Amino acid sequence: MKQRSVGRSGLRVSQVGLGCNNLGQRIDFAASQAVVHKALDLGITLFDTADTYREKTAGAVGSEEFLGRILGARRKDIVLATKFGNPMDAEGTKRGASRRYIMSAVEASLRRLGTDWIDLLQVHRSDPLTPIEETLRALDDLTRQGKVRYIGCSNFAAWQVVEALWTSRQCGLAPFVSCQDEYSLLMRRPEQAQIPMMQAYGIGLLPYYPLASGLLTGKYRRNAAMPADARLVVHVARYRDRFINDANWPIVEKLEDFATQRGHTLLELAFSWLAAQPAVSSIIAGATKPEQVAANVEAGGWGLDAEDLQAIDRLTARD
Repeated sequence: MKQRSVGRSGLRVSQVGLGCNNLGQRIDFAASQAVVHKALDLGITLFDTADTYREKTAGAVGSEEFLGRILGARRKDIVLATKFGNPMDAEGTKRGASRRYIMSAVEASLRRLGTDWIDLLQVHRSDPLTPIEETLRALDDLTRQGKVRYIGCSNFAAWQVVEALWTSRQCGLAPFVSCQDEYSLLMRRPEQAQIPMMQAYGIGLLPYYPLASGLLTGKYRRNAAMPADARLVVHVARYRDRFINDANWPIVEKLEDFATQRGHTLLELAFSWLAAQPAVSSIIAGATKPEQVAANVEAGGWGLDAEDLQAIDRLTARD
């Protein structure tokens, strides 16, 4: 497994990471253990989770608990990333990026993960009620205490990241080293402002939904029945219209033809295209089965050349 730096920081991660949002939600402990062990066996070092990857019910066991129990002594061999800030309860009251909330949220994550430190702590989304300096000072204190090694953000606008970087520089605080945002062959909006910003400031991109929630796996066909256990079926209200729509189908079909003509699959194209983007540090890919982990790891090995990338740009262009 190839290793990459997260931006210009000292953090090194595997080219493909394991998104752990399925653990404790779509799959039980035994299935989660099989997925995590397969990832470890294949050289994946980045494991990305969040405190909200759990059912919002009292006593629910979620991704962080499962991951902590499964890793055990292997914890020291991996880069453990988690996030805070999204609502932790059904009422939406436990959330945010204030100093008070951050300190309690991190202690809770450390306890659930069964570890003394978090390698990459990410703000899940911006908090409009808290000044960014308050958030960054709390995160800086956590890095000085050794409870957190690096910090990052997710779902921030480009201007919000720049404001945070400026604040860190002016106040002598630990800066964000990564941004986790949706990015795929079907969702290229980050190229407008976010990616140029990341490249200018040396920040690494950790793309989520690299397969457009499964649409870029090649297992879906227009006007055909979908697999019963597919993510787009299980979470139909949340994802289906967002990904399966009249605008995306023609692009998916053209991309699959492009890959097939060159002896590759749509899955290989999706991963290899992301791997070819200079801002990308690691591709965050979820899985519910060990064989999906293996397929994701193998998919990024197609070395796309400049001509390929130009052709893909034409195929994915929106009207």
